[in-house]
Amino acid sequence: MDRTRADGHRTDSPSRGGSAGVPADQATVRRSNLALVLRHVSAYGPCSRSAVAVATGLNKTTVTSLVSELQARGLVKETGPQHAGSVGRPSVALVLDGSRIGALGVEVNVDYIAAFATDLAGRVLADRRIGFDAMGSSPERSLDELARVVERTVADLDRLGVALAGITVAVPGLIDTSTGTVVVAPNLGWHGVAVAERLSQADIRAGIPIAVDNDANLAALAEFTSGVAAGTSDLVYLTGEVGVGGGIISGGRLLSGADGFAGEVGHIMADPSGEPCRCGRVGCWETKVGLAALVRMATPDRAYGTGGQVVRDPEERLAEIEQRWAEGDPRVDAALAKVGRWLGRGAAVLVNLFNPRVIVLGGYFARLADRIVPAAREEMARLGMTGADRCRFVASNLGFGAASRGAAGVVVERALSDPTAITIRHPNHRGA
Repeated sequence: MDRTRADGHRTDSPSRGGSAGVPADQATVRRSNLALVLRHVSAYGPCSRSAVAVATGLNKTTVTSLVSELQARGLVKETGPQHAGSVGRPSVALVLDGSRIGALGVEVNVDYIAAFATDLAGRVLADRRIGFDAMGSSPERSLDELARVVERTVADLDRLGVALAGITVAVPGLIDTSTGTVVVAPNLGWHGVAVAERLSQADIRAGIPIAVDNDANLAALAEFTSGVAAGTSDLVYLTGEVGVGGGIISGGRLLSGADGFAGEVGHIMADPSGEPCRCGRVGCWETKVGLAALVRMATPDRAYGTGGQVVRDPEERLAEIEQRWAEGDPRVDAALAKVGRWLGRGAAVLVNLFNPRVIVLGGYFARLADRIVPAAREEMARLGMTGADRCRFVASNLGFGAASRGAAGVVVERALSDPTAITIRHPNHRGA
């Protein structure tokens, strides 16, 4: 039988070949060809079957069969006739469909849970964020709340007639992507939390693939595909949350490391005599530039961990800081200057290690970029080696939703790479 791992990829039972009795090698070739045709239609549609055949090198009969299956899976549809200016009957054009197939990305962070859903054609179906004190809650309570958000969003998609191709969960920590388990998430206080297993027990349709990955990695993918630095082959994304994570795109590919743990830049030692970090060490970079550090310096009466406060969305915290800055509060000026300097010092390390062209500032860094980037740029230029003068800071326009957006994008990418993962919706469909 076909099985779906926690990371959303399918594996075939060794006792059988491919699906429906087709030998494994033939099934693999067909799956590859389906993906080839689907990606071409996605990138270049509307296009005719003949144009697909020419572009992919497949013969017309094979393309016709593949298109018929993609139509049956609800991935491709025919549109009006395409006139190429030549004599003869106009050809029928193909375009990406996917309007009834959805991708859901969710994120659990220190003070919020976010959900972002899109269809395979890129139409946004859901985009929400709720305040939630995950730092002050047990993993069980946090997962219960996460499950409620997922259930609510899936129900909304069901009402739209959209079937989910998969769910990806973004978490700020080290993730075992093969099992969907959070190895450790210091700012959440999580150790060995089986997120995918818990969500598989939620009140959602059985069989939906569930994957879990690091929030910064997913945000970096979102930036690379659709953000302000889209297409930049060498970039570093910084989350700008309570914790500071980094997603690294090198040579156009996500740099994940041997165990998938690369990018924990927030825990680079910045000040050996500095403040304790929730990871158990002292003087980590995020204790200097994380949102918790800024709030502690700028609005100490609103610091994280202060009892008796209503959990607030990070945007609300930033609005208060901006208000106090506009009123001339000297603590805010001093805090922003200090964060800017430490941001630049850490950025210099990243430039020396990865030689990026762009450092994308996410989260609160983006919101306050005008006030912190000048000092950061000066420090990066002072401490960075050759290449610092060729690297620039840019503020993300994806806000605090970058990770959930990237998580949904991973589901879309998986569907484009393996169309057979999408259930056949029209079994009696016949191609032209």
